[in-house]
Amino acid sequence: MGPPLGRPGETAIIHREPEYFEPPINFFAHIGRRILLTLRNAGRSLVMLGEAFLCLRSAFTKRVRHEVLFQMFVTGIKSLGVITVVAMFTGMILALQTGLELRRFGQEVNIGTAVAVVMMREMGPFMTGLIIAASVGSAIAAQIGTMAVSEEIDALELMSINPVKFLVTPRLIALAVMMPILTVYTNILGIVGGAIVGATQLGVSLTAYFDNATRYAENKDLYVGLFKAVLFGIIITTVACHQGFSTSEGAVGVGRSTRKTVIISFLTILVVGYMVTRLFYS
Repeated sequence: MGPPLGRPGETAIIHREPEYFEPPINFFAHIGRRILLTLRNAGRSLVMLGEAFLCLRSAFTKRVRHEVLFQMFVTGIKSLGVITVVAMFTGMILALQTGLELRRFGQEVNIGTAVAVVMMREMGPFMTGLIIAASVGSAIAAQIGTMAVSEEIDALELMSINPVKFLVTPRLIALAVMMPILTVYTNILGIVGGAIVGATQLGVSLTAYFDNATRYAENKDLYVGLFKAVLFGIIITTVACHQGFSTSEGAVGVGRSTRKTVIISFLTILVVGYMVTRLFYS
């Protein structure tokens, strides 16, 4: 645990000073140390996330509400361009590859079902999560990391301002709200992109395509995808903020934290996405 904060009873949960460890004596010691450090960082991330949830009641204050709206704008509006392109081509690729295989059996009319189910259940939240992790997550890590190395976070603590409440909670709310909305947008564009490919390259009429897409796709597919999107938003916020708080060693450390944020977010989204799918479709 770190040094006390300015407010009585609060403790710092992030250690931002560079840490020194004796060189490992062998390969197995090195692996063991990496495992222990990974578990420690995961625990600190969960503690930070828990404190951010406890601070949710402060979201109704004017200052936090303004920051939440700004973060929603950054996450949603500023990401629409890249999400639009990625969503359209994801649906087009799914329709083309699936349709070419189904054509061998004379079933290319069913590409509407395949694209709709895959987009709502997996690819919609997955692609949205990757885009937000790479753009918004890295930006959050860089911003908070810069504040950490320039001692701005220490200044917040000296002024008895909880940095988790001030920096993490607004971003957590913004991403948890915007990720499902962006996922629905991605689903719609992906399905429309599949319809374009079906009509222009596979000879599937728009009527048949959308009839199959709406007939066989279930509400459960949409709800599971939206649940994944909320989880991905929480994961991205937690990883990015923890890496930002843990930044040290100046500009080099900021770059390192940004890179680690993207890598850890990608891997965690893959693992959690599989686990949720296995849970609901076992």
